[in-house]
Amino acid sequence: MSRLDFRPIDAQLIPRFAGIRTFMRLPHVTDLDTIEVAAVGVPFDTGTSYRAGARFGPEAVRSASVLLRPFHPAFGIDLLDAVRTIDYGDLPIAPGDTEETYARIEEALEPLVRADVTPLVIGGDHSITLAELRALARRHGPLSLVQLDAHLDTWDSYFGQRYFHGTTFRRAVEEGLVDPACSVQAGVRGSLYQSSDLDVSRDLGFLVISSEELRALGPAAFATAVRNRVNGKPVFLSFDIDFIDPAYAPGTGTPEIAGFTTVEAVELIRALRGIPLVGADVVEISPAYDGNGQITALAGANILWEILALRAVRTIAP
Repeated sequence: MSRLDFRPIDAQLIPRFAGIRTFMRLPHVTDLDTIEVAAVGVPFDTGTSYRAGARFGPEAVRSASVLLRPFHPAFGIDLLDAVRTIDYGDLPIAPGDTEETYARIEEALEPLVRADVTPLVIGGDHSITLAELRALARRHGPLSLVQLDAHLDTWDSYFGQRYFHGTTFRRAVEEGLVDPACSVQAGVRGSLYQSSDLDVSRDLGFLVISSEELRALGPAAFATAVRNRVNGKPVFLSFDIDFIDPAYAPGTGTPEIAGFTTVEAVELIRALRGIPLVGADVVEISPAYDGNGQITALAGANILWEILALRAVRTIAP
């Protein structure tokens, strides 16, 4: 089959407000032969600690993605010519049972990982990332994490729970899924319980860049810091939508003011051009708090498109 078999629905035949919702209006396909990238939904939010609703994130992002087109002007490439991309659909989850959901996510991702398909996951809360990392680390070994997030998510527990969206990356280090010496957590901001909260990630070995430090660095210097830190190791990019200020992305479970604009977020992601991306997710979009115009879901859809561009441009010019 030619690459043209996996293109978005032609908007001249079926308008963008019609049809079944998939990411970018791509075909919903589960046969992975010749596939290189797959958008995957994980509608799970049992791991949230404040406002729930991220279980509806995949549906909202897909709906907001219908306006996305294949050509990336900044990189000068057709993303879908560069990488054969599909919407794989949603993975099975167990509402209310985080550990059972992890097992289901790991099992469902295994065929993609075995086929060297890059999963671009639409969450769901940030607890799901642990299961994604487990699946990918079996194939690639310990990964470099690049996390853009208002929160570090390295607590030990919450109300006695070891698995929720605030403990994800502590568990990932403990399980040997990520190499903190090759990883970066950037954009952290907001109030804390105590000053030592920031020390937890640093003690684990992560490079922690606060929102103030990230603004001072700018995209180019940030990307240089990431490349120096990653040093060629396979990268997992995790983007929590609360990295963006709630003025631009109100629909999230744990909003923090003084965040980044959508323009800044896009510039920071584009600056990472060339990183060896093997997986990514965009999480914590809670459309019930999105207000008018789907602005959070729209931001999430475009962020995922920019991450797809990172994967696509590396195929053309590694």
